[in-house]
Amino acid sequence: MSANVGRRMLRLEDDRLLRGNGMYLDDIHVSGSLHAYFVRSMHANARITGIDVEEARRAPGVRLVLTGHDLGDLNGPLPLLGPHPDLLAPRTQRPLAVDRVRYVGEAIVMIVANDRYIAEDVADLIQIDYEPLPEVVEFDDAGRDGRFVHDDIPGNVAAVVSQVKGDPEGVIRSAPHTLELTLDIERSCGSPLEGRGVLADWDPRRQKLTVFDSTQSPVAIRQGLSRILDVPLDQLEVSAPDVGGGFGTKIMLFYPEEVLVPYAALQLGRPVKWTEDRWEHFISANQERGQHHQAVVAFDDNGRILAVSTNFDHDTGAYIPYGIAVPAVTGTHLPGQYDIEHYRYSGRVLYTNKPPVSPYRGAGRPQGVFVMERLIVAVAKRLGVEPWRVRRANLIPSDAFPYDTGLDLHDGSRAIYDSGSYVEGFDRMLSHVDVEAFRERQRAARAEGRHLGLGMATYVEGTGVGPYEGCAATLNSSGRIVLEVSVPSQGQGHATTFAQIAADVLGCAVEQVQVVTAAGGPNAVGHGTFGSRAAVMSGNAVAVAAQALRTKILATASVLLECSPDDLETGNGNVFVRGDENSRVSLADIASGSNPIRYPGTERPVPWVSREPGSEAPVSLSATEYFRSGQWVFGSGAHGVMVEVDPGTGRVTIDQYVVVHDCGRVINPLVVDGQVIGGLIQGIGGALLERLTFSDNGQPTTTSFLNFHLPSVDDLPPLVLDHLETPSPWNPLGIKGTGEAGIIPVVAAIAEAIEDALSPFEVSVTSMPLFPAEILAAIDKD
Repeated sequence: MSANVGRRMLRLEDDRLLRGNGMYLDDIHVSGSLHAYFVRSMHANARITGIDVEEARRAPGVRLVLTGHDLGDLNGPLPLLGPHPDLLAPRTQRPLAVDRVRYVGEAIVMIVANDRYIAEDVADLIQIDYEPLPEVVEFDDAGRDGRFVHDDIPGNVAAVVSQVKGDPEGVIRSAPHTLELTLDIERSCGSPLEGRGVLADWDPRRQKLTVFDSTQSPVAIRQGLSRILDVPLDQLEVSAPDVGGGFGTKIMLFYPEEVLVPYAALQLGRPVKWTEDRWEHFISANQERGQHHQAVVAFDDNGRILAVSTNFDHDTGAYIPYGIAVPAVTGTHLPGQYDIEHYRYSGRVLYTNKPPVSPYRGAGRPQGVFVMERLIVAVAKRLGVEPWRVRRANLIPSDAFPYDTGLDLHDGSRAIYDSGSYVEGFDRMLSHVDVEAFRERQRAARAEGRHLGLGMATYVEGTGVGPYEGCAATLNSSGRIVLEVSVPSQGQGHATTFAQIAADVLGCAVEQVQVVTAAGGPNAVGHGTFGSRAAVMSGNAVAVAAQALRTKILATASVLLECSPDDLETGNGNVFVRGDENSRVSLADIASGSNPIRYPGTERPVPWVSREPGSEAPVSLSATEYFRSGQWVFGSGAHGVMVEVDPGTGRVTIDQYVVVHDCGRVINPLVVDGQVIGGLIQGIGGALLERLTFSDNGQPTTTSFLNFHLPSVDDLPPLVLDHLETPSPWNPLGIKGTGEAGIIPVVAAIAEAIEDALSPFEVSVTSMPLFPAEILAAIDKD
């Protein structure tokens, strides 16, 4: 085993962050900055019949007031991510609404003033006249006469996503048993600790536009802004500083603010800054989850699942900026770890008068797992057996990998599970849960009037989305290794895990490696962090670049040590002759020996290597390499949860949670644990605490943390966390992503546990999240 990869070590970046030395968007202050504020629609669906901004323009301290009419061609539809043949009627938002608003929170006017207080006060001087229109809020509204989010789209259908594997309809007709369930998951959102924000500064002397953006993909922002604003790439730099959480919310490309703040900076020749407050986040940041499923399962007397079919509606909000990604991922991930020969899904993607949808941590997978696991439990109830027995009987066997699901992913690649040991992972979870002992405790508790319940769920997570990432690795004159990557961090521990990979290749201490993000400048070598891809794509790029740098280091050291590179080895920050560690040279001395300029204070008695050995090229102790992949890799896991439900109050208490998780080869178990636990607690929020609600006319009724309750550390239950490693054969490091794994099965597992606890009341859980009042209503109803 390597010295560093696989080692449980503290994160290098935490000392700085825990001491309050992080640099987040709102910590960046540029002298002379102006501040932006956006006037947003108070109607969910309305025509704009007039906008009067003249009084606002004359107000003291106001520098710029923009409407959509002022933007000209710039106010065209924002980019569509992932065009796809299944998109029947794609529509994306304009930077500023002109004639029509389609959700509460849509931006209409931008105000730039000397400070944010002035800008917000001046917003009251702007007069906007509306003609309200009938709203499309719930799925049933989409097909009603006279209700249109976009007037030219019948039925408000943006897309239909569907695939068929085998002959599910024929098997369902002839199967010994069938069941049908109606299932719902409500809307939620990412709620990162740090809201969105943009700061832009145009320097006329350097002819350079510098943009700081709290984003997950500064590379894509830079590329897109160059085209949208007609600013040459060499005059544009986009940086993501420390980002206080993303969870998919900050991968949207583009939010209107990301275009308009840089545009205002160009127009005014002054720095312009906008930071999102929490109210703005609730009404204008993208959301996710909302789906309604009609699902059918066919099975035999032994609990073998013969076929699954689901028709579902997916709420995409007022626009569809991220294409079909979320509903398509639901469809392709729904079968999960189960070997289902016949399968069909068909999803209608519907426009509604709500904020647009883009991926939120899990990105369609929690919905699919909820449906599949609810079907599993229904099958078990019909047959009178424990649900775990049905699950285990249908798991894909370990000798079936790579396993072709027969389904195509939305990016055109095939969903092929690269590796796994689903039976072993499930059995590990069962051993931690100990079903028989739990049933004994459950029976004893019921005799006391207490209601305990057990739930489980399995899942797969497609990760490592391509097509490529790169890394520039350099040995500098101080003997430090600098890795430049293009994936910013929102807490994933990149500065530690990438350093561990490089340190093993180069034979140095982890602390000797510095990881920097060069995502927004001319040295950008990749895309961004989303879809649990950073470790797979950038991690392997780091390994390849470090290996290329090692080759150069050994070649240079061979001249200094007067031997063949093949006779050299690395370790402890030195290069030494194999078998003779006294014949060695440090990385710092190698860097010095490759530099003909001896800067003051850096002279060392080291010979100068004037050129690459065997070449006329000058010595370069730097290497840029790429890792490319067109094939996803699939992590997996099994969760078990034990709860107690109070039938008098509806309160759910989680007594213990078990996670068995497989992300291939683990780089740093501590970092992986953090990612899984973070996802788990978000999943608990999604199961028991969080739901975005809207009134009948589309007004959001959850616009603060007073009525949208986030989980806290007190909600984290006693936890058993176990790692299973089945290395992926499809990348050199054998790793799989893990950023979204923890959240995916939580809602499904808790739903089963609640239903199991309330089985004496014959409660059926068909909708999540569940709040105490709804549990009480279900008990009373049944």
